[in-house]
Amino acid sequence: MSEHDMTHTNADATLHQRLQADLIDSWDEELEMELDDQRLGSPGTPDESSRAARKHYFRELFRLQGELVKLQDWVVKTGHRLVVIFEGRDAAGKGGAIKRITQRLNPRVCRVAALPAPTSRERTQWYFQRYVAHLPAAGEIVLFDRSWYNRAGVERVMGFCTDEEYEEFFRSVPEFEKMLERSGIQIIKYWFSVTDEEQELRFQARITDSLKQWKLSPMDLESRRRWEAYTHAKEVMLERSHIPESPWWVVDANDKKSARLNCMHHLLSQLPYQETEHPAFELPERVHHEDYIRHPVPAEMYVPALY
Repeated sequence: MSEHDMTHTNADATLHQRLQADLIDSWDEELEMELDDQRLGSPGTPDESSRAARKHYFRELFRLQGELVKLQDWVVKTGHRLVVIFEGRDAAGKGGAIKRITQRLNPRVCRVAALPAPTSRERTQWYFQRYVAHLPAAGEIVLFDRSWYNRAGVERVMGFCTDEEYEEFFRSVPEFEKMLERSGIQIIKYWFSVTDEEQELRFQARITDSLKQWKLSPMDLESRRRWEAYTHAKEVMLERSHIPESPWWVVDANDKKSARLNCMHHLLSQLPYQETEHPAFELPERVHHEDYIRHPVPAEMYVPALY
C-alpha cells in the first residue's frame, strides 16, 4: 500500500471514529435526561432485568424518533398541518413526552406552544383567539402543552371562569375543532392519566429535588388538594368534547417510559406518512484563497476552559 493510500485510509478511519463519537454524543443527550428522571430512584447497581428494560426502552425510543423524523419530512413535503394537544394532571409527564417527541425534529417545523395565563387584555378577547395565533401553517406541527381545554380544567376547578363561560366553551369547542378540521388542520388530543398515589409521589420528588422545584407552583399544590374536583372536571371534559373529528386518547402515564413510547407510537399511527426521498448530499471542497489571512482571536475573548 502506498503512503498516499495509507494516509487516505487513516483519514477515513478517523472520520468514522469522529462520526461514531458524534452519534454516541446524541445518545448521551437522551441518557442525560433519563438520568435526571432517575436521580431520586433506588441507589445501587441495576439488576439484569432493569438493564434489559433500559436497553429495550432506548432501542424503541431511538427507533420511534427516527420514524418521527420521517413524519416531519412527510409533513413538509405534503404541506400537512398538525395540532397535537397534551392535557393531563400536573406531574403526569406531558412535558417529558413532548421533549422526546421534539428532540430530533426541526424546531422550524415542529414547535411547542405553552401559553402562560391570559393577560387582562386577552381575557376580554374571544376565548379561542390567543390560541388561533399559534395554529400551524402548511408543513408545520404544533404541540400544545396545555391548550384551550384550560377552561374545562383549571379555570373550572379554580373558579377562573363563570358557569356561563364554562357552558359556552362546551357549546363552542366542538364547532371550533370541526372548523379547524374542515380547513385542513388535523387535531390529535391526548390526556395523560396518573393515579392519585403516583401524582403524590412525583410531587414529593419535586419538593425534595432542588433542580425540579421550579416545576412547582402554588397552583400545582392547590391542584393536589382538589384532586376529586379535577377528576370530575376531566370526566365532563372527555364526555362533552370527544367527537369523531377530534377524539380524545387517554395515555396511561403511571410509567413515564411506557407512556412516552406508547404516545409516540400512537401519534405515528394516526398519520399516513411515508418515507420521503432526499437528494444525495455531497460535501463540496472548501475554496482556498492564497491572499486569505485568518486574524487571531484575542486570548481574553475565549471562555475559560475549565472542563
